[in-house]
Amino acid sequence: MPFPGYGGPGWVRVVGRVLIVPPQRSTKTGEPASVRGWRSFVGIPVSFAKVTVQFGETTHHVVADRGGVIDAVIDADLEPGWQTFTVSVEGQAAVEATAFVVAEDTTFGVVCDVDDTVMVTALPRPFIAAWNSFVVDEHARLPVPGMAVLLDQLLRQHPGAPMVYLSTGAWNVAPTLKRFLGRHLFPTGSMLLTDWGPTHDRWFRSGREHKLTNLRRLAAEFPHVQWLLIGDDGQHDEAIYSEFMQEHPGSVAAVAIRRLLPAEAVLAGGRADQEEHAQHTAPWVSAEDGAGLRDQLGEVGILH
Repeated sequence: MPFPGYGGPGWVRVVGRVLIVPPQRSTKTGEPASVRGWRSFVGIPVSFAKVTVQFGETTHHVVADRGGVIDAVIDADLEPGWQTFTVSVEGQAAVEATAFVVAEDTTFGVVCDVDDTVMVTALPRPFIAAWNSFVVDEHARLPVPGMAVLLDQLLRQHPGAPMVYLSTGAWNVAPTLKRFLGRHLFPTGSMLLTDWGPTHDRWFRSGREHKLTNLRRLAAEFPHVQWLLIGDDGQHDEAIYSEFMQEHPGSVAAVAIRRLLPAEAVLAGGRADQEEHAQHTAPWVSAEDGAGLRDQLGEVGILH
C-alpha cells in the first residue's frame, strides 16, 4: 500500500505500508464502495517485510518496520515534479507508487494539516475522534469550505511547489484520505501520517512530536524552501507552527490558521489566544474558511 512520497535531486523518500487486507468492494462504475472508518483498520500489518522498489532499471531493497511501515530514503535521479515507480513484496504483483520531486531552484512549498483544516472532523475530543475514525462512512465526511480552491490557487501561482499533507491520522486511513481529497478536488500532495500504537516510553504516539519532527526534517532536506504552514486553532497547530518558526525562521513564508466555528471549537476544547502571534517573523493570518484565508494571504503577498 504505497503512499505519495517526495524527494529532491538524487533521492526519494518512499513511504507505504505492507498489509494483508480483505478484497475491497467496488460500485457498478468501478469506484471503491463506501467505507466506514473501522474498515480502514482491519488490515494485518506484515512485520519486517522485504520490499523491492523499482526506478526504471534500478532496483532497491528496503525492509518494513514491525508495524509494516516503509519509510526510506532511496538514491534516485528523477526529474522534478510527480514521478512514478513500482514497489512489490515477494509473491505479489508490483504496484505503482508516486513521489513529488522538488527542483533545486524551488523556493516555496505548502504544508497543510488535515483534520478540521481540509476535512471537518471536530478533533481531538476522544469520542469524536473515535466516531470519525471508526464509524463514519467516508462519503459522509465534509470538506472545509473554500480550502480546495485555496490550495489549488496556491499551487497554480507557485508552479513546482511541493504540497504536503501533514496529519496525526494513522497510515491506515491514507487510502480513505486520498479518495476524499480527490473527490473534493483538493490538489494531489505527499502524505505524512503516523502509526497508531505504543512507543518505547508511552502508550500512544505524540501527534505534536510527529508534526514537529517532520517539519524539522523538511527544513533540513529543503533549506532553500520557505513553507506556508496551514492548520487550525482547535488542536496544537498554532503552538507547533510557532515553535517551528522560532527554530527555523528562514523556513517559514507564512502561517494560515483556520478558525473553527463556535460549535467546532467547543468539541475541540476551545481555541488559542491570537495575540501571542504578533511578534512572529513571518505573516500570521486566520479566517473561518478557505476564502477568508485566500483574501488575507493576498494581503501579505503570498497570493496575488
